[in-house]
Amino acid sequence: MRVKIAVLDDYQGVALQMADWSQVAKRAQLDVFSDHLADPGELAARLLPYDIVCVMRERTPLRRALIEQLPNLKLIASTGPRNASIDLDAAAARGIKVVHTGYFGSPTVELTWALILAGARHVVAEAEQVRGGGWQHTIGDDLSGRTLGLIGLGNLGSKVAGIGLAFGMQVIAWSQNLTAEKAAAAGAALVSKEELLRRSDVVSIHLVLSERSRGLIGAAELSLMKRTARLVNTSRGPIVAEAALIAALNAGQIAGAAIDVYDTEPLPADHPYRKIPNLLATPHIGYVSRALYERFYRDTVANILTWLDAQT
Repeated sequence: MRVKIAVLDDYQGVALQMADWSQVAKRAQLDVFSDHLADPGELAARLLPYDIVCVMRERTPLRRALIEQLPNLKLIASTGPRNASIDLDAAAARGIKVVHTGYFGSPTVELTWALILAGARHVVAEAEQVRGGGWQHTIGDDLSGRTLGLIGLGNLGSKVAGIGLAFGMQVIAWSQNLTAEKAAAAGAALVSKEELLRRSDVVSIHLVLSERSRGLIGAAELSLMKRTARLVNTSRGPIVAEAALIAALNAGQIAGAAIDVYDTEPLPADHPYRKIPNLLATPHIGYVSRALYERFYRDTVANILTWLDAQT
């Protein structure tokens, strides 16, 4: 029987345009889904016929309970070098191969700075005023001479630091394993987490989600920040306690926040984040760029063809 492939969560409807799928289409049935199914029963029913499931990052988690309901599944093709939402042990127990793609972080770095600048200069609010016939309603905050605090100074954080330095900002950083030498190499000064939160005018998070980082920024941490400071999160939603951030924003405890990541994605239609005026929220688009999508889907096609060749 012909191999069946499901490409999930193609929100923009571009998966087949971002790579040459022609050789795959000759050898397999290829179905692309642009909608997102969150209901476990509906998702299991949809995926039941498929031998190969292609997932875009963590949009659709493949946990044990779901994997065990998919007897035909033989290959999971994920974009990115890792995917914490796939139960690798459950896949291995079933003999399901899991493959990944290449990745580069520049799109997330660029979005981080888009959010920082948009928040500091009230870009969205002022653009809406122009559309509505208005003119100049806010006063923007300067970045030059201010302090940028980076929670995490790895591949992405260090690039964010470099741009901060170019803007004339003082850069300080903290993470659990960061050393003074590594910080200095990125042009930053190592400080404690508490000092970073107290001193920074912009706090930007660049950590991998783990048990150590989950809930790292909660009510106590937000209470240390300046009332004029802004929080930016383009890493993972659960690093920041949602309820604590909502309370801090509503109380004016900090000037604002800009976030691209959430505990639940897509963000529920009635979520408080959608209504908070001093919150700039984007729909997890840090990695949604043309060049990175092309890399993701090109590598996915290559991974599928390699697997198909191994079956003959």
